[in-house]
Amino acid sequence: MTGPLHQANWTGLGATCGFGAMEATESRLGTAQLDAQLITTLLDTLGTRMASAQYSLRTAVADAEAAGHTVRDDGWVEPKQPLAPEHHNDPDHAALQQKANAGLGGFRARIDQALTDAETASHRAAELLHRIDPFDLDKRYGGANAQEDAARVAEFAGISRTDIPDGKDPRQAAEWWAALGEDDQRFHLAAFPDQLGALDGLPATARDQANRTVLDMKLNDYALREGSLGYQERSHFRSLSSLKDGLEKADTGPAHKKQYLLGLSTEGDGRAIVAIGNPDTARHTAVQVPGTDTQLENFGGQLDRVEKLQSAAGRWSGGGPKDISTVAWLGYDAPEINNSVTTDGRALDGAEDLRNFTHGLRAAHEGERSHLTVLAHSYGSTTAGAADAGGQGLDTDNMVVVGSPGLTVDRADQLHIDLEHLWVAAASDDFVSNRTSGLTLGEDPKESGFGAQRMHVDTSGHSGYWDDGSQSLNNQGRIIAGKDPKNEGEG
Repeated sequence: MTGPLHQANWTGLGATCGFGAMEATESRLGTAQLDAQLITTLLDTLGTRMASAQYSLRTAVADAEAAGHTVRDDGWVEPKQPLAPEHHNDPDHAALQQKANAGLGGFRARIDQALTDAETASHRAAELLHRIDPFDLDKRYGGANAQEDAARVAEFAGISRTDIPDGKDPRQAAEWWAALGEDDQRFHLAAFPDQLGALDGLPATARDQANRTVLDMKLNDYALREGSLGYQERSHFRSLSSLKDGLEKADTGPAHKKQYLLGLSTEGDGRAIVAIGNPDTARHTAVQVPGTDTQLENFGGQLDRVEKLQSAAGRWSGGGPKDISTVAWLGYDAPEINNSVTTDGRALDGAEDLRNFTHGLRAAHEGERSHLTVLAHSYGSTTAGAADAGGQGLDTDNMVVVGSPGLTVDRADQLHIDLEHLWVAAASDDFVSNRTSGLTLGEDPKESGFGAQRMHVDTSGHSGYWDDGSQSLNNQGRIIAGKDPKNEGEG
């Protein structure tokens, strides 16, 4: 319900009270959903352990009886009498008795262990059910208690964080996820949202669900400590609240405008990865890497840019914007306006994460291979260059860099991208590209000797490449849709 109301820009005292009430209801529903999933996993695990204990018990009883023993109703195994009563005074009786009952202790131990296993499982499950307390829905969803409950149930079910892939191989992560049953997938999303939300190779829908849980957890944490938050935490609180509002607004719009939260962190200046449109089903996907001084606080500007890119690409795609998914990727610590912007340290630090992300898009995509474009602005192009130069590259079909200070390499052929599909653009008055490119971050990529293709732009300044109605924006849209950009003067 909140999405349409946000879209309608409902404000005032009624809106404040109404949104507050709906958020409380949403929190209760989230708690109920988590509790239901935990109880499902708990009872399934209990059923499995009880069945195992029953099998062990039946097998022990059957083996004891096959050996000639009598098993009483209380589980006690009677010893065998190898000789008739009149021979009990025989001097060999004790030895014969011991030999006949050599396995008696083992049968008794097996039965006792089966009963102990059943009782232990039952008592532990009862304890966990009591802790979960599904009738107390006033617990804050995503709070510490809920996550402690999830951790305990995971331990009971024999599910460990260490079983989750580390994300270094997105295809392995995709295969691991696909091999889980639906119930196991739901439990992992409930118990380990922080790990799954960051796991490249998982479907966008799963990562979005996990990261929205993480978002709610962080917002709840900030709300509980609102009076004692530091400056940066207050900034993150505002930024995350705005991010959630945007997600909820998009939820009620067209499917191709739905937003998928593919990454989230409040470490340092904060990080976020948001896709507009589902990249797993899109024919054309674009990943926009931002540059200097981009942080969680101003991430909304990046979302505006990728929304424009989606619309621009949609004009050149047969299926329109429905064919297009565009991703704002702030998955690295973008440099501030200080000395860090003149070195490649931040770019090298973020390179592997960007590579894993694009390879994760490939691994999670449904159907035939999608057409992938990586676009990068300013220092973001340095990060994209470092990513494509290292490892197995970005596995992208096109790369577009605008306002670049350098790609960390001296020649285009030191990158993995096909040189015919590496596009470089710079406005005539772009001070970053014109004054800093070729100094400390690699050779100037717009120079003919570098080996890249030039893309015509008609905008001015360092941040005008997304101006509405511009040829700069139109050309980026064409490349995303799999077409060549147009030159100056072409329609």
